Amino acid sequence: MESIAKIRRMYHVDGKGFKTIARELNKSKNTIKKIIHSDATAMEYERKQQGHRVLDDYIEKLIAKLKHDVNEPKRRKRTAQKIYLELQIEGYAGSYDSVHAFVKQWLLKHKQGVPTAFVPLEFSEGEAFQFDWSTEEIELAGKLTRIKVAHIRLCYSRYFLVIAYHNEQLEMVMDAHNKAFEFFSGVCKKGIYDNMKTAVTTVLLGKNREYNARFLQLCSHHLFEPIACTPASGWEKGQVENQVDTGRCNFFTPLVTVENLDELNEQLEKDCLAWGKSHKHPEQKMKTVYEMYEEERPYLTAFRGHFDSYKVENEVVSPYCFVRYATNCYSAECQYVGHSVQVRIYAKTIVILHKAEVIGRHVRSFERNKRIYDPWHYVPLLARKPGAIRNGALFKYLQLPAALQKTRDYLSCYSDGDKRFIRILLCVPKYGLATVENACALALLQGGCNDTVILSHLQPKLEAPKPTVIRPALRHPPTTDCMPYNIIYLSQDTFRQGVRHV
Repeated sequence: MESIAKIRRMYHVDGKGFKTIARELNKSKNTIKKIIHSDATAMEYERKQQGHRVLDDYIEKLIAKLKHDVNEPKRRKRTAQKIYLELQIEGYAGSYDSVHAFVKQWLLKHKQGVPTAFVPLEFSEGEAFQFDWSTEEIELAGKLTRIKVAHIRLCYSRYFLVIAYHNEQLEMVMDAHNKAFEFFSGVCKKGIYDNMKTAVTTVLLGKNREYNARFLQLCSHHLFEPIACTPASGWEKGQVENQVDTGRCNFFTPLVTVENLDELNEQLEKDCLAWGKSHKHPEQKMKTVYEMYEEERPYLTAFRGHFDSYKVENEVVSPYCFVRYATNCYSAECQYVGHSVQVRIYAKTIVILHKAEVIGRHVRSFERNKRIYDPWHYVPLLARKPGAIRNGALFKYLQLPAALQKTRDYLSCYSDGDKRFIRILLCVPKYGLATVENACALALLQGGCNDTVILSHLQPKLEAPKPTVIRPALRHPPTTDCMPYNIIYLSQDTFRQGVRHV
């Protein structure tokens, strides 16, 4: 362009001819004429037609493959690389670049519908939040682990929270909502979701959906309306989709090392707060995300407390006192073997109930094929199976208080020490562990540690039984006072006891 400008000035301003300009600039006279006659300030080369040479003999086959793929779903459409490999098998000896260029031009020419474009969305204060999941990798307790991360974002202020879980089941969804609404100190009027199976059971026509019953209870508790996106239309919740990349780059890179998810979630909450206070709002450039959140907070519905976020399964207690969930077995009280029970699955715990009575509570395990015992569930079985205290797998994990353990060690010197100790253990379900422990400690202090002494210490803890008055029906009522006979009998009985004592 610099040479063109110089030629144009020499001709139009200085009045020089074509030959003079060509001689001074060492250019062809025809080039000078072309520039002056076109009156253009820039000369660009444009290829009128793309030649393919080696590909020419295969163009018909190539077009046939492209036409075949037009109506195929996206997962079955062939890429340019795949078509190139197929043409090579058929004898094509040209380059991949030629195939790629032809495929690109053909697809642009035959593209159907409206080009990919998006409409900016706008939300008012407290109107909606968006929810989504992502998959991340962390080093958990020294082991590389893939986890699920829940993302909840307020659409107006862009303030967000991310929470890590082992999976994305319904109970995790409900727990994430509880924590997020507590973090935001309120709830928006609407929640925007994709059609995740944990919440949406059936996708109907239009925006109609059948939601999971427990998920609807969560919405009812927190007073917000769930809205599901059109299937495969992630742009309808584009804010949280974009947040997934933001969270991954800033919170999970480089590889995060933690001992447990509680530690990670505490750090993530701090990171989200710091992010909101340090980053500008994408539209209101003069304010931070956190300042916009403070403006939005008065418009949020007040937080109504945590929803009891559990999922329900119905099971039968097995002969080994187990109920099964997600390949793991959890123990229940032995007297409920064969009974139908309700298993409530929380994000961190498993609770087993029989007719509203809790008969088992365990920390939830996310490993596979594990048995989680509470040894006290099996203690009543020792009355009929005393040998189990030595070889029972679960009694290896029985954690005894110091006084009970000392009592067991003391009784081990007896030939029937296990049976004596079992008599003491059988009192725990009836009197409570603390009461039995105190009785053992008292017996050890007095120096008479055996089962009889310990059980005698437990007796005062019980209410004295009311005496039963027996009134026999007499055929002939007495005509005289019988009390003197009672006095004589009691004195003789007392005398016999004194002689026996001597």
